Amino acid sequence: MRASDLLLPMPAGLYCPPGDFYIDPVQPVERALITHGHSDHARSGHDKVLATRETLDIMAIRYGAEFAGSTQVAAHGETFDLNGVTVRFVPAGHVLGSAQIVVEKDGMRIVASGDYKRRRDTTCAAFEPVKCDVFITEATFALPVFRHPDDREEIARLLHSVGQFPERTHLVGAYALGKAQRVIKLLREAGYDRPIFIHGALERISDYYQSQGIDLGELLPATIDKGKAKDFAGEIIVCTPSAFSDRWARRFADPVTCFASGWMRIRQRVKQRGVELPLILSDHSDWDELIDTIQEVGAGEIWVTHGREEALVRWCELRGIVGRPLHLVGYEDENE
Repeated sequence: MRASDLLLPMPAGLYCPPGDFYIDPVQPVERALITHGHSDHARSGHDKVLATRETLDIMAIRYGAEFAGSTQVAAHGETFDLNGVTVRFVPAGHVLGSAQIVVEKDGMRIVASGDYKRRRDTTCAAFEPVKCDVFITEATFALPVFRHPDDREEIARLLHSVGQFPERTHLVGAYALGKAQRVIKLLREAGYDRPIFIHGALERISDYYQSQGIDLGELLPATIDKGKAKDFAGEIIVCTPSAFSDRWARRFADPVTCFASGWMRIRQRVKQRGVELPLILSDHSDWDELIDTIQEVGAGEIWVTHGREEALVRWCELRGIVGRPLHLVGYEDENE
C-alpha cells in the first residue's frame, strides 16, 4: 500500500479513504479523530468524534456537551479497527490529553503527530516516539533561529522581575489551554507559593486541570473594584494575550506586560505586542527537537504541515529523506 492510499490531504483535512475518517478536520465531517483540544484542531459539529478522554472533556468545556453527535474515548495505546484500518493514540506532550494518531494498514504505518513538544512538562503526558514509514510533523518553529531556552530560566527571569518591581503588577499573557497551566505549574516548581491570580477566561480549563490531579496551587480571580488596583501590586496575574488590549488590563498597578510564547524569540513580535518582559516558553518543538524527532522515528518519508514547511522539507531532502509539504489550511500558530 502507498502512503497516499492511506492518508491524503483534502479541503476538510487529512482523510483516510479506507477507514473513512478525518484527522483534525477543519470542517464538520461524519467521523473525526482529534489530536488535542486547541480550537484549530478540535472543532464542533462532527457526527462522531474519537479522542482521548481529556480532549473530549476539554471540547465539552469549550463548546458545550452537545459538541458532536456521539463521542468515543481513546485511551493511550488502545487499538481501534475502523473499516480495516488500525488506529491508536499515543501521547504527544503538547497539552493535557494531546495525542499522536498512529494509522496502519497492510504493512504501512503513518503517524500524524498533531502538535507536539519534547520538553519536560508535568501538566501532560510526555511525547512517545513511534517508529513509522511516514511521519507527519508540525513545523511551527521549523527554522534554525528557533532554539528555545530552558523553561526554568525563563520563569526565573519572571520571578526576578517580580522581586525587582514589588510595586508593579505582572500580567503574563498565555494561551488559555495548556500554556497558562504550564506557566503556573512552572512557577510552583520554582518555589512560588503565593496565590496566582487568573483572568476569568482561564478559570474553567484551569479547574479541569486541577480535577485531573495537576496541582496548580491556590488560584484566585483577578477581579478588582474601582480604586483597588494597588491590591495587586507585586502579584502575578495570568491572562489570555487578548486581555492586554482590554480595559481590564489597564486597571492594575503600573503593569509589567509579559507574554509566554515561542514567538518571543522574534524581536519584531515583541515590539508589535508592546511586551515589556518576553518569556520564550513554547508548547511546540524547536528546530533541534524537530530534527531529533524525525531521526528518532526513522521514517523514510516526512510530511510537513502548518508552519515553516520549506526549511524542514529541504533539511530532509539533503539527507535523503523524502519531504513533502502538505499545505493544509486552517491551523493557526499565533496563539501558541
